[in-house]
Amino acid sequence: MTTINRLLVANRGEIARRVFATCRRLGIQTVAVHSDADADLPFVAEADVAVRLPGSTPAATYLRPDLVLDAARRTGADAIHPGYGFLSENADFARAVIEAGLTWIGPAPEAIEQMGSKVESKKLMAAAGVPVLDNVDPDTVAETDLPLLVKASAGGGGRGMRVVRTLAALPDEVAAARAEAESAFGDGTVFVEPYVERGRHVEVQVVGSPATDTGTSEVLVLGTRDCSLQRRHQKVVEEAPAPGLSDEVRAAMHEAGRAAAAAVGYVGAGTVEFLYDPATERFFFLEMNTRLQVEHPVTEEVYDVDLVELQLAVAEGGPLPLPEEPTGHAIEARLYAEDPAADHQPQSGRLATFEFPDVDTTFDQLDGPGIRLDAGFVTGNEVGTHYDAMLAKVICWAPTREQAARRLAGVLRRARLHGVTTNRDQLVRLLGDAEFVAGSMTTALMGERDWSANQVDPQAATAAALALAEHDRARARVQRRIPVGWRNVTSQPQLTRFEGGVEVAWLGARNGYLLDDAEVVSAAADRVVLAVDGVASPYDVQVVDVDGASPRVVHVDGPTGAVSFRELPRFVDPADQVAEGSLLAPMPGTVVAVPVESGATVVAGDTVLVLEAMKMQHTIRAPGGGVVTVEVVEGQQVSAGDVLAVVEEDA
Repeated sequence: MTTINRLLVANRGEIARRVFATCRRLGIQTVAVHSDADADLPFVAEADVAVRLPGSTPAATYLRPDLVLDAARRTGADAIHPGYGFLSENADFARAVIEAGLTWIGPAPEAIEQMGSKVESKKLMAAAGVPVLDNVDPDTVAETDLPLLVKASAGGGGRGMRVVRTLAALPDEVAAARAEAESAFGDGTVFVEPYVERGRHVEVQVVGSPATDTGTSEVLVLGTRDCSLQRRHQKVVEEAPAPGLSDEVRAAMHEAGRAAAAAVGYVGAGTVEFLYDPATERFFFLEMNTRLQVEHPVTEEVYDVDLVELQLAVAEGGPLPLPEEPTGHAIEARLYAEDPAADHQPQSGRLATFEFPDVDTTFDQLDGPGIRLDAGFVTGNEVGTHYDAMLAKVICWAPTREQAARRLAGVLRRARLHGVTTNRDQLVRLLGDAEFVAGSMTTALMGERDWSANQVDPQAATAAALALAEHDRARARVQRRIPVGWRNVTSQPQLTRFEGGVEVAWLGARNGYLLDDAEVVSAAADRVVLAVDGVASPYDVQVVDVDGASPRVVHVDGPTGAVSFRELPRFVDPADQVAEGSLLAPMPGTVVAVPVESGATVVAGDTVLVLEAMKMQHTIRAPGGGVVTVEVVEGQQVSAGDVLAVVEEDA
């Protein structure tokens, strides 16, 4: 038997906090490693010991096995947990950990290698009797083979995956997938397979024990999860158990998951992922993730089990427990720093407010129906551009699926999230979507919906304008008793303008404010109550005013959710104006490709450059025809709003 006394987590953020939580309960000391960009995040403070990895990019920090192993040596760690992502499915790293005399919390390096290549793992699964989709030769593909899916052989998380609907697009999509896979995983190998248009992503959680005297391993199967709600082939909402499966299909999936794990003598927690076709009730092997999955909490809540504790027990040589019967239903929503209305572009910045008032527990099993929060950030943290855009996972367990979805939507709606654009409103809409509620969702659902920005609550904008007025009155050095905006002779209303074309007209009266469409019950810099047709609604307001500088930002939490407004200055600085035809950086990132040169002629839709941010590549295209002037070079770091290129219309 092996005993783990001090464990290093070779990861960051939410998953590091998750592992630390179990270690604290078991009395195991913890070690964090962190980049410079992560120095102020909660996981660093929660560890018993923390080691700095100089630099900020993944390649310079979390993807450096030598630095991680040196940190383990210097802190006296006797075990390493890889979390997910980064080095979690790197067989060479696992082998180096074992050779260093440390306990590796994961499967054998050989199992990682066998399952690490999607090309080779499909062959292995076919031999084990697990159903698979045949690969397609891109050189001999025909129109009848469409649509197709290009996939990276290494890694996961949707990176290096491209849907192809025309033969003409295939070469470019293969090249783009290779570049993205090379950047994300250091391996540009890709393959092509048929794309099941309206399939479901269903997976099976397995936990394998060490080999017995007979040479076989015991595989514990802990049910199914549905992960069909995805954008860019990355999961957004997951649940357990997967709804809408017949008993026969569910049993067959369990057996296929068990066979897949047994085929490689799997040890520890892992997930076997399948593509399920509801039309035929057939399913096909996608891949096996040889690590803990992001969505593992829904399985923990349904089976009343701590999967991290099981990982540690297996690594120490302990037996697997008898599985509990699953009860109730659990749904997890991933909160991302991204803008669904702008094609889910990642966002960065400071989290001015990050509060979930309805949470019952964090990083732990719920004791009855309730809400669990697994978050990597807290209020005041900075969301950078170097890592994945996920901020937190909000999990709800309830006796029924309907109850879990409804309560989770309510908790998300009441959360106070400001400073960075998130997908919170999209999650609320998804949880109430008729197709999701019916349990008939597919991987196509999110692509079929319009995620343009919701209509701004006009009363929320009014609350923001009045809070600004009250904020200014509180800062005034003279005549503070005079009503805000009051005039002896009123010629026109006061006008407060915000970005996005939002304008609020109001009048300052002797005893408060006058509005055309609402009654002001009360107004202060932090809270405004407005009544429409006799119905009063409160708005909690936070004015962000840095030394009186413009523009100011106003965060409002009201009955319809949270929204932020950026005040427009009365006069525009000429230095802030940009030339017509300018292509601006939609987010901070790194320029990774510039396929055109200054002076070249482009047409609408041509690729001008490629920007990489938060581990995803974003193509910047010409909005119209003309002559391009490139303002950046490959490898350059840019900020949101920087001019990348200018396309000047050719006279």
